[in-house]
Amino acid sequence: MRLSLTNSSLITSFLFLIFLNGCASMTSDVASAPGASKSEIEPFELDLSFDFGGSSEGLEKPSSSKPYKVLGKWYKPLPHSRGFRQSGIASWYGKDFHGKPTSSGEVFDMNVISAAHKILPLGTYVRVRNLQNGKSIDLRINDRGPFVAGRVIDLSKAAAKSLGIYGPGTAPVEVIALGAPSQLTADAGSKITYIPVDYYSGNFTIQVGAFSDLKNAKKLWQKLDKKYKNARITPYYPHTGGGKLYRVTVGKCSTLDLAGEYEGIIKKRGFGDAFMVAE
Repeated sequence: MRLSLTNSSLITSFLFLIFLNGCASMTSDVASAPGASKSEIEPFELDLSFDFGGSSEGLEKPSSSKPYKVLGKWYKPLPHSRGFRQSGIASWYGKDFHGKPTSSGEVFDMNVISAAHKILPLGTYVRVRNLQNGKSIDLRINDRGPFVAGRVIDLSKAAAKSLGIYGPGTAPVEVIALGAPSQLTADAGSKITYIPVDYYSGNFTIQVGAFSDLKNAKKLWQKLDKKYKNARITPYYPHTGGGKLYRVTVGKCSTLDLAGEYEGIIKKRGFGDAFMVAE
């Protein structure tokens, strides 16, 4: 049966409404930096062809599909574990946040190697490679951020020094998720191996804007609340200091794939600096 153009458009609209019901909504009011290219404001690039057990050093695939316990937490191996690879800009944070609690509850120590990430599960180990000098380091995610479009990871001062990013402040990097360590401790000189975990399930939302003035945040919130579900204002203190900011987010998705689709739709609707974050 041939569908008319009108019927086809109606079906497309209906499917989009179904999609929105599966993931509560969102948008963005932050303008792109002058002269910024599309690649500079695309904070999320996934290489879904990458999986554990490939050529990446230090990765280990579970020999069984039975649940296993690592660092006091139980994990259930995925039938087909999907890796996580991301490219973008890394930044670092130090004394303005030193001694304050991170999103994991740990106290931030700028002299200890660690990092913040917007969406990977807290406690995940990642390999970060500086694409300018080839230096790499393995570290643990214990905080959330950076809440800036185009930035993919926020390094501690110690991690930034190790990667040669401390001086310039930012650098293009590649981030590869390694997973959870396969054992609590390792003998000196022994090779650490990691067990893949599920990076694609959780609670995700979309950040549309961030403001120092609560009135401006409320204006955007009122605009978004009329069209999208789960529009909220959340106060936070940025790693760079400078006082409290108010983040405006929309939507609530249970998978990273759905959040990515949602982010793409929001960007096409005029909010080019929108990006997804884990709650």
